[in-house]
Amino acid sequence: MKLIKLDAIDSTNEFLKGLSSKQNIENFTVVSAENQFKGKGQMGAVWSSEASKNLVMSILIKDFLSDITQIFNLNIAVSLAVMEALESLNIPNLSIKWPNDIMSYNKKIGGILIENVIKSDGTINSVVGLGLNVNQINFENLPKASSMAVIAAKQFNKEEVLLKVAENIEKNAATGIKDAAILWEKYVFNLYKRGIPMAFSNAKNIKFMGIIHGVSAIGKLQVLLEDDFICEYDIKEIQMLY
Repeated sequence: MKLIKLDAIDSTNEFLKGLSSKQNIENFTVVSAENQFKGKGQMGAVWSSEASKNLVMSILIKDFLSDITQIFNLNIAVSLAVMEALESLNIPNLSIKWPNDIMSYNKKIGGILIENVIKSDGTINSVVGLGLNVNQINFENLPKASSMAVIAAKQFNKEEVLLKVAENIEKNAATGIKDAAILWEKYVFNLYKRGIPMAFSNAKNIKFMGIIHGVSAIGKLQVLLEDDFICEYDIKEIQMLY
């Protein structure tokens, strides 16, 4: 694993995508930054992070996706890798809020953004961005956010966290190529609020009750509705009200 450390950058994902387009860099190359000015979340959302307090990183993954329809397999491999790394550091009550928010109790402590580039020869390179709240303490105006430090009541070595995450991503990528079903089973088992009746809101801001049942093969959230019908939702088509 090659590690590139930066003091400040607009986006580690953009930096790594640019670097990989100009030269052939090794698989699982990691870029980390102490400060990121234009961090991105899902569907263009902004990911903000207090400088030097948190883990901001991107990792290049090659030779995993042979078909773009398998993209959610990578999402699963990475989400589980982060969760398993935090479990090894004794962060309690971890789960994955669909599609890839990392939760401890009812608080979000991490988010993942995967961007794919289809090359002229048909191969697919993926750049996986991770924002993980490690040592930040102040979450004013962010009532649903927390950090490893707040939850565990201690500070963490960010490089140790990075190495654990990167090692787990590499391990899970190998597992996902050989037997993706293993990771799918773990992912569904660890879904936040799975099997619990809860309130949702759809794209038209209509509120309804449902139970998270699972995830479809292409990554849509499956919700069991009150009429016993299972409906599938894409990102931004549904919001959990928790």
